[in-house]
Amino acid sequence: MYKGMNFGGGMNMQSLMKQAQKMQAEMQQNMERAEEELENTTLTGTSGGGMVEVTCNGKKKIQSVTLKPEIVDPDDIEMLEDLIVAAVNEAVNKADELEKSLKGDMPGGMGF
Repeated sequence: MYKGMNFGGGMNMQSLMKQAQKMQAEMQQNMERAEEELENTTLTGTSGGGMVEVTCNGKKKIQSVTLKPEIVDPDDIEMLEDLIVAAVNEAVNKADELEKSLKGDMPGGMGF
Protein backbone atom coordinates (compact mmCIF):
# COMPACT_ATOMS: atom_id res chain seq x y z
CA MET A 1 0.00 0.00 0.00
CA TYR A 2 2.58 2.63 1.15
CA LYS A 3 5.61 0.47 0.43
CA GLY A 4 7.24 2.75 -2.11
CA MET A 5 6.34 6.07 -0.47
CA ASN A 6 9.15 8.05 1.09
CA PHE A 7 8.71 10.51 3.95
CA GLY A 8 11.06 13.36 4.68
CA GLY A 9 14.61 12.03 4.79
CA GLY A 10 13.84 9.03 2.62
CA MET A 11 12.32 6.80 5.33
CA ASN A 12 9.53 4.65 4.00
CA MET A 13 6.37 3.67 5.90
CA GLN A 14 7.69 0.18 6.71
CA SER A 15 10.77 1.64 8.32
CA LEU A 16 8.67 4.03 10.40
CA MET A 17 6.41 1.19 11.53
CA LYS A 18 9.37 -0.98 12.55
CA GLN A 19 10.87 1.90 14.49
CA ALA A 20 7.56 2.56 16.27
CA GLN A 21 7.20 -1.14 17.15
CA LYS A 22 10.74 -1.23 18.53
CA MET A 23 10.07 1.85 20.67
CA GLN A 24 6.82 0.33 21.95
CA ALA A 25 8.58 -2.94 22.87
CA GLU A 26 11.31 -1.04 24.74
CA MET A 27 8.73 1.03 26.61
CA GLN A 28 6.85 -2.15 27.59
CA GLN A 29 10.07 -3.74 28.87
CA ASN A 30 10.88 -0.63 30.90
CA MET A 31 7.39 -0.59 32.41
CA GLU A 32 7.64 -4.29 33.31
CA ARG A 33 11.03 -3.73 34.96
CA ALA A 34 9.63 -0.80 36.93
CA GLU A 35 6.62 -2.84 38.06
CA GLU A 36 8.89 -5.69 39.18
CA GLU A 37 11.15 -3.29 41.05
CA LEU A 38 8.16 -1.70 42.79
CA GLU A 39 6.87 -5.14 43.77
CA ASN A 40 10.23 -6.21 45.22
CA THR A 41 11.24 -2.98 46.99
CA THR A 42 10.63 -2.87 50.75
CA LEU A 43 10.11 0.44 52.54
CA THR A 44 9.71 1.04 56.27
CA GLY A 45 8.09 3.96 58.04
CA THR A 46 8.25 4.58 61.77
CA SER A 47 6.44 6.82 64.21
CA GLY A 48 6.30 7.38 67.94
CA GLY A 49 10.05 7.24 68.25
CA GLY A 50 10.13 3.76 66.70
CA MET A 51 7.19 2.45 68.73
CA VAL A 52 5.18 1.84 65.52
CA GLU A 53 6.74 0.39 62.38
CA VAL A 54 4.96 -0.16 59.03
CA THR A 55 6.56 -2.07 56.15
CA CYS A 56 5.21 -1.96 52.61
CA ASN A 57 6.41 -2.61 49.08
CA GLY A 58 6.85 -0.01 46.36
CA LYS A 59 3.34 -0.65 45.12
CA LYS A 60 2.05 0.72 48.45
CA LYS A 61 0.88 -2.68 49.74
CA ILE A 62 1.35 -3.10 53.47
CA GLN A 63 3.36 -6.18 54.39
CA SER A 64 3.53 -5.83 58.16
CA VAL A 65 2.83 -3.62 61.14
CA THR A 66 4.86 -3.91 64.34
CA LEU A 67 3.95 -2.22 67.61
CA LYS A 68 6.16 -2.08 70.69
CA PRO A 69 4.29 -3.57 73.65
CA GLU A 70 4.66 -0.32 75.60
CA ILE A 71 2.41 1.53 73.12
CA VAL A 72 -0.75 -0.50 73.94
CA ASP A 73 -2.10 -3.15 76.21
CA PRO A 74 -0.09 -6.29 75.31
CA ASP A 75 -3.30 -8.35 75.15
CA ASP A 76 -4.58 -6.22 72.23
CA ILE A 77 -1.44 -6.02 70.03
CA GLU A 78 -2.41 -8.64 67.41
CA MET A 79 -5.91 -7.27 66.92
CA LEU A 80 -4.61 -3.71 66.74
CA GLU A 81 -1.97 -4.72 64.18
CA ASP A 82 -4.62 -6.38 61.99
CA LEU A 83 -6.89 -3.34 62.20
CA ILE A 84 -4.03 -1.00 61.27
CA VAL A 85 -3.08 -3.16 58.27
CA ALA A 86 -6.70 -3.27 57.06
CA ALA A 87 -7.19 0.48 57.46
CA VAL A 88 -3.92 1.40 55.75
CA ASN A 89 -4.60 -0.99 52.85
CA GLU A 90 -8.06 0.49 52.39
CA ALA A 91 -6.60 3.99 52.26
CA VAL A 92 -3.87 2.90 49.83
CA ASN A 93 -6.46 1.20 47.59
CA LYS A 94 -8.51 4.39 47.52
CA ALA A 95 -5.38 6.34 46.59
CA ASP A 96 -4.67 3.87 43.77
CA GLU A 97 -8.23 4.20 42.45
CA LEU A 98 -7.97 7.98 42.51
CA GLU A 99 -4.64 7.85 40.71
CA LYS A 100 -6.14 5.60 38.02
CA SER A 101 -9.14 7.85 37.55
CA LEU A 102 -6.92 10.92 37.21
CA LYS A 103 -4.18 9.39 35.05
CA GLY A 104 -5.88 6.45 33.35
CA ASP A 105 -6.50 8.38 30.13
CA MET A 106 -2.85 9.32 29.59
CA PRO A 107 -1.51 8.65 26.07
CA GLY A 108 -0.44 5.04 25.60
CA GLY A 109 -2.32 3.90 28.70
CA MET A 110 0.60 4.92 30.89
CA GLY A 111 -1.37 5.77 34.01
CA PHE A 112 1.29 5.77 36.76
